[in-house]
Amino acid sequence: MSQRSQLLKGILEGCILSIIKMQPTYGYELSMKLQAFGLFDVSEGSIYPILLRLQKEKLIIGEMRKSDTGPKRKYYQLTEAGHMQLAEFIHQWELLKQPVDKIIEKGVN
Repeated sequence: MSQRSQLLKGILEGCILSIIKMQPTYGYELSMKLQAFGLFDVSEGSIYPILLRLQKEKLIIGEMRKSDTGPKRKYYQLTEAGHMQLAEFIHQWELLKQPVDKIIEKGVN
């Protein structure tokens, strides 16, 4: 597993929760949005198990909706627990990101 994959593994759930917070999203659309943000190496095979786990943990709920372009799709949205989990992720990310950025910046200069 590459270093990037290992780093991404720890933050992918938070990224998925954050994208779902923006608007209800289905799996393939979620994959496209991750790519639009520059995360090209996240496969759909990585996303669906996370969606299943988030649903089991009641952090998201899924709802089948009609699609204009094909079969029904399962749109996911955050639950109240999902909003709280995302807020905690953002808090923990900031606590980690700031010191790491400082360390890297010191090492570069």
